[in-house]
Amino acid sequence: MKNIIEIKNVVKKYMQGKDIVYALDNISLDIKEKEILVILGPSGSGKTTLLNVISGLDTVTSGKILYDTKNIAKFRDRKITKFRKNNLGFIFQTYNLLEHLNVKENIMIGEFKRHNKELLEKILHDLNLKRHEKKYTYQLSGGEQQRVAIGRALIKKPKVMFCDEPTGALDEKSGKKILQSLVDVNNIYGTTILIVTHNPGIAAIGDRVLKMNSGKIVEIINNDKRTKPDNINWGN
Repeated sequence: MKNIIEIKNVVKKYMQGKDIVYALDNISLDIKEKEILVILGPSGSGKTTLLNVISGLDTVTSGKILYDTKNIAKFRDRKITKFRKNNLGFIFQTYNLLEHLNVKENIMIGEFKRHNKELLEKILHDLNLKRHEKKYTYQLSGGEQQRVAIGRALIKKPKVMFCDEPTGALDEKSGKKILQSLVDVNNIYGTTILIVTHNPGIAAIGDRVLKMNSGKIVEIINNDKRTKPDNINWGN
C-alpha cells in the first residue's frame, strides 16, 4: 500500500529546569494509506505527543512530517489550520459536542457549509445513529455521544482520522462498539486511522501496532489478521 504519511527523524524536546527532556527522540515512521495503526504505550511514553505532531496540533523541534511530499512541519499557523480542516479528523476521549444541538446538527457542524445531505444520511446509517438523529446530548449514552463525534469528524471526508484514547471514558461494552465503528469507517470509507491507547487489548484490531516508551519507538508489530473488536481482550 502507498504511504500517506512519512515521518523522518522527528525530535520534540523541551527544557525542564536545566535539563533537556525528549518527548520524541528521533522518530521515523511510514504510515500506509487505509491502514489502522494502533500506538501503544504507558503514560509519558510520547504516544500522544506523536499523534499531536503528526496531526499538526503541536510543532516539532526538528524533522519532517510529509503528506504526499508536503512537509507540514514547516507550515505556519494559518496554513496548518487549513490543512487540518481539509484533510484530517479528530476523535478525543471527551466528546466535545454542543449541548444545544441535536445529533444531526452536531454532525453537520463538521460540514463547513457543504450541506452534503446524502453523505449525512449515509453516516447516520453507518454509525447506527439514524434513530437518534433528533436527540440531544443529555439523551445519549457515552458510547452514542462518541459515535456522534466520529460522525462529525467523518462528514468532512478526512484522509486520516486521529483518535486519542477514544474509549478512555467508556466501559468495555461501549468501548468495543466504538472500536467497531472505527473499523467500519476504515472499511467503508477507506480512512486511515491512528489510535492512541494505553490498553494493550486494543492493539489486536490494528494492521500494525507501534509500541512506544521514553519518546522512542521500541517495537512495531504487524498483525497478520485484525481481531474483531468483540473478540479482543479488553484489559485495563
